[in-house]
Amino acid sequence: MISFRLNGETVSTDVPSDTPLLWVIREHFQLTGSKFGCGKGLCGACTMHFNGNAIRTCVMPVAAVADGEVTTIEGVGQPDQLHIVQQAWIKHNVPQCGYCQSGQIMSAVALLEQNPNPSDEDIDNFMSGNICRCGTYSRIKQAIHSAADAKHSGVVLFDPQQVQGGAA
Repeated sequence: MISFRLNGETVSTDVPSDTPLLWVIREHFQLTGSKFGCGKGLCGACTMHFNGNAIRTCVMPVAAVADGEVTTIEGVGQPDQLHIVQQAWIKHNVPQCGYCQSGQIMSAVALLEQNPNPSDEDIDNFMSGNICRCGTYSRIKQAIHSAADAKHSGVVLFDPQQVQGGAA
């Protein structure tokens, strides 16, 4: 039995210890926000956080996270209270197809936790392991800068309550 914390809750699984974490999260725990892309840890679609660090879960055996903390895209924000990076993604219309976006967001969140005021070069270096087939890299960079600025100033970039309130 392998136990770890998943989005703040202690969970256990009895899958084989070499099963990739991505498949345990998607199939056993039914959290499907993180995607399978390349299966080699090169594209970033499967990015989650392990003990606060961005990791590629398609190549990470579940045994490696035993007794640690895993955060998925589902654990980053809630529909009524989005993380500042999620707000910036919406403000800057980052996604097109959206397939890579959970991995992009997870990497951006980790970047801002490690470097709250990244330069363009810092963003390029940190995000280089995340591939966007639609090529929205300039909007991703703008969104990361916007999230960093908003985080410092406490500004809300996108309030889902306003959209929900207006649609009711």
